[in-house]
Amino acid sequence: MRSENYVAFFTVCGFFIGLIFSIVKSNTVTELFLYTFAITLFFHMFIHVVLVNFINANETFHIPFDKNEHEALANTQVMELKEREDQITALLKSINDFTPNERRS
Repeated sequence: MRSENYVAFFTVCGFFIGLIFSIVKSNTVTELFLYTFAITLFFHMFIHVVLVNFINANETFHIPFDKNEHEALANTQVMELKEREDQITALLKSINDFTPNERRS
């Protein structure tokens, strides 16, 4: 499971726990927002501390990058774009040769 999923899950859990606690505890709207925000922030920061200490992101999420494959793909796409550009240029030239240069009012 990706670390972003843990952060999102615990932040949402913290929001709902904070909302429930603040509905029970608070007397004013300001306290409702304050408690909800504070508890959500606590859960958000807490899960970041847990992830920093217990998940080694360098080994777990290492994705190999094949430079040669990406360069070959990029070169192929550049050649295809060049061919399409030449085709469009030829079509525009034939259209300009076919239509008269006079403007119609």
